[in-house]
Amino acid sequence: MDQANRLRDIVKQRDSQLGLGKEPITARVITVTSGKGGVGKSNLTLNLAIQLRKLDKRVVIIDADLGLANIEVLTGIIPRYNFGDVVNAKMSLTAALTEGPMGIKFLSGGAGLTALANLNERQIATVINSFGKLDEISDIILIDTGAGISRNVINYVKASSETILLVTPEPTSIADAYAIMKAARKESDVIPILKIVVNLVNHYMEGIDIFERLNKVAEQFLSIQLQRLGIIPTDSCMVRAVKRQEPLATCFPTSEAMKSIENISLRLLNMEPKYNLNYTGITSFMNRLVSNFRA
Repeated sequence: MDQANRLRDIVKQRDSQLGLGKEPITARVITVTSGKGGVGKSNLTLNLAIQLRKLDKRVVIIDADLGLANIEVLTGIIPRYNFGDVVNAKMSLTAALTEGPMGIKFLSGGAGLTALANLNERQIATVINSFGKLDEISDIILIDTGAGISRNVINYVKASSETILLVTPEPTSIADAYAIMKAARKESDVIPILKIVVNLVNHYMEGIDIFERLNKVAEQFLSIQLQRLGIIPTDSCMVRAVKRQEPLATCFPTSEAMKSIENISLRLLNMEPKYNLNYTGITSFMNRLVSNFRA
């Protein structure tokens, strides 16, 4: 039995024991970010969402990139609505969701999310209440942030109880990933939970080495113990999928990169806190996010 099958059996057994996957009280909110652009963050978010959906999880992606709308580009799907329509009270958030591949849903957010800082208390309450509906229709919400060490990105990391941080072997990517860790640690009273994915490696041990180096400096200088979530090899199928504007999970499901993302999805589910005690849901996340934007 390979590693993926072992992890899948563990997840199913744990969900059965805990009664998960039936009527979750709140969704698991996970921010996906990177220190620099061009490292495959949105590709990971999209394909991870699809893989989680294959594991019977209801998944919503919130595309929080300010203007690039990468989820739209990668799927070839142009949404009719975005978060700005929700802010302007044109419709509910659930009505603004776009149906994506394999039954996932996504919300084009962009600049509308930062506009939360300029709303009055009544408007904010209305928007956050609208977000609360996502807890009823999703098990996992993935927040796809912009790339870089900007105030906006740090605000999402601070608001999230879990963050997937994507890094590549490039020295600039490693340095920028550490900068995000440092900023998140400095500006938060809570030690952030950071799950590391190393992408675009030439061989597995290269990814292990990068993680161990990052973890060593994070422990020594920031008192953070990182979690190794996965390692994804360089794969020409990913480039071909992007050119086709189709997710890797649907056009090249047996590719090496997709096999790694499958393992990542299983490991992510197996990292769930026992009995959901640490899940705070999207409403709590949005309250913290608004507070960060208005600080």
